[in-house]
Amino acid sequence: MKVSYKKLWKLLIDRDMKKKDLQLAAGLSSTTIAKLSNHENVSMEVLKKVCTTLSVDFGDIMELVPDQTDNNKSDSL
Repeated sequence: MKVSYKKLWKLLIDRDMKKKDLQLAAGLSSTTIAKLSNHENVSMEVLKKVCTTLSVDFGDIMELVPDQTDNNKSDSL
């Protein structure tokens, strides 16, 4: 499974915020913002900061999406 932060980016658009605004408000590094942008794994601490800053829950900013290989594994079971 992969992590998708599309919900986070849509939420920022809805709130008329830029990634830089989130970075400053949540106290995140530019590297962390880049990881989020590339749908890479980040620490739980980062996710808590984002959720606290935006007053949302984890499910409001991210979701798990199956890998192509995950689909193939379930087909062979």
